Amino acid sequence: MALEEYKRKRNFNKTPEPEGKLAPKHEERFFCVQKHLASHLHYDFRLEHKGVLLSWAVPKGPSLDPKVKRLAMKVEDHPFDYGEFEGVIPEGYGAGIVMLWDRGTWTPDVDDVDAALKKGDLKFTLNGYKLKGSWVLVRTGGRYAGARGGGDRSWLLIKHRDDWAGDLDITEFAPLSVKSGGDFEDILAEDTPAVWQSNRPAKGGDAGAMLAQIIERAAALKSGRRTQERAAADKTARSARTKAKPAAKRKPAVTTKRTQSPRSPQRKK
Repeated sequence: MALEEYKRKRNFNKTPEPEGKLAPKHEERFFCVQKHLASHLHYDFRLEHKGVLLSWAVPKGPSLDPKVKRLAMKVEDHPFDYGEFEGVIPEGYGAGIVMLWDRGTWTPDVDDVDAALKKGDLKFTLNGYKLKGSWVLVRTGGRYAGARGGGDRSWLLIKHRDDWAGDLDITEFAPLSVKSGGDFEDILAEDTPAVWQSNRPAKGGDAGAMLAQIIERAAALKSGRRTQERAAADKTARSARTKAKPAAKRKPAVTTKRTQSPRSPQRKK
């Protein structure tokens, strides 16, 4: 089954990821890129095909420069529902923070996608928020530096020369989510910043240091939001009490007239 490997690796009682099923065929094929901070930071590149999302992990993220060939390791197919997922995976396989970094539609530049995948040369066009134009995925046979695992897993993601190509580092220029507009700390602050205090998915190296900073910033964000929420709640409560309290009737001012005592009659001499 297409999603058997995906389901085997996850415990859906613990992960918020969608269990998913095969999606019906769409007129336009969906694609997305999810920025994933786990044991290391990487970008998950996903193309909709036959009801699932074909998936590659791209350690350094996509590059708009045609001279730059980015390693893309083929991973298990993901359910179509996963394409909109953004959130925290607290433990287990892939534990970390997932951001929806880009999304849109893709069009294969070949008649037979399965044949192109089998050959190891898939050309396509992207129409996303950040990634556009002509691209290719090429299987390397494991001969590329940094590739690990079977030869079938190792691919390269390459941008073709067109109007959308350039030497701009798109991952640094546009680092935020296309779904929420936030960064990792914003996503984590919506959940529980302390979720990994005892069991972090990344404990050392650059990813571990990055995660420690993100947890700290997320906790500060959440604390600030709570303070604002409490202040807003107090203001609302005061306003409600003021409206509920009947206005006190003003007593008319009392004027005291000054009275003079009658003059004593003069005695006749």
